Amino acid sequence: MAAPRRHLWPQETATMKSAAPGRAEPTNAATPPPAPGAATKPRDPWFDNTRFVAATLIVVLHTIGSIMSRHEALHAFNVAAWAFRVPAFVMLAGVFSSASPLDPRRLRDLLRTIALPALTFSLLFSLESYALGGPFTLHLAQLPWTLWFLMSLFCWRLLLPLVAQLRHPLLVTTAVAAGLGYVEEFGLLFSASRTLVYLPLFWLGWRLGQGAGREWLESRWSLPVAVAGVVGAALAAWRWHRDVPGTWLSMRHPYEADTPLGLEGAWLVRLAVLAVAAFLILCLLRLIPKRRLPLISALGAGGFTVYLLHPLIIMPLREKGLIARADTTPELIALLLAGVLLTALLASPPVRRLVRPLTSPSARWLLAPQGAGNTASRSGGTGAGRP
Repeated sequence: MAAPRRHLWPQETATMKSAAPGRAEPTNAATPPPAPGAATKPRDPWFDNTRFVAATLIVVLHTIGSIMSRHEALHAFNVAAWAFRVPAFVMLAGVFSSASPLDPRRLRDLLRTIALPALTFSLLFSLESYALGGPFTLHLAQLPWTLWFLMSLFCWRLLLPLVAQLRHPLLVTTAVAAGLGYVEEFGLLFSASRTLVYLPLFWLGWRLGQGAGREWLESRWSLPVAVAGVVGAALAAWRWHRDVPGTWLSMRHPYEADTPLGLEGAWLVRLAVLAVAAFLILCLLRLIPKRRLPLISALGAGGFTVYLLHPLIIMPLREKGLIARADTTPELIALLLAGVLLTALLASPPVRRLVRPLTSPSARWLLAPQGAGNTASRSGGTGAGRP
């Protein structure tokens, strides 16, 4: 009897690609797409399926965010699904990140696929806010709404090669995340707080991409544990969701004396929240099918587009009071379904092609021609590597 097919991890796919010239490189929809025309490896449907789930939860929760405090079920759902949204995106981004030294090519990619889309959509957000009657504000140091993630992603990609050199990277990054809440200077500006607090999850995602955790993610015994973890999170959220302050989950402000342990023990609460988030993300990954799923896998490839576009759709509906009108159970169910449909629409290939100039803009006007840096390095004798 043939042995069961083993799931290929990202670094194994890269190894196979190097051994077989002509194979395409994989793209990561949780992070910005590669340069147009660049070679790509086959997509991993497991991670695309997970991205679609995370992106859908983000859109749904942003859709109901302005009214969930009025409804017990929605508020409980928000707390129960917290780990499966942004923390899951953070870990997935780490899966496909590299800890190798930053060369000119990777630095150019960071500017083109993260920095430029962040600035572009920040400007679009400002223009839309102005069109809705608000003041025009140009956001640079503190990007609006969901765009903080791109600023943090830029920093995580820069920090990972350094973090990977530490003797105990998880211990160091977790200690920084726990202690950061006592430093008031770290907050929303440049997304400094969230960048460092979520750094342990980003590092864990990178370790998953290196093959760590295979026994958990592929063995039979972990499946019932993962089911119990997700069900337990749902039951705990239903029972205690009103006892969980938003500051525990936001990761963007200094500690407050709103924990049972007081201000002195707030770091323990943060550690517990991050540990629970990491465990629940592993549970989600264990439960998500690894095979290609009709429609879902294809839509999961558009997770980055969904993340960038959905605030521009939701904000006018919220500001005009259309979302606030939903109050009855059928209306709330319809609102939830609308969030799912919006995710599918924004992740669809036609929409992704239409907005590609915004989500993956050309940077030829900004960046020097490739090779110019190498010529300067050789003439100066610095010995810089090839891009």
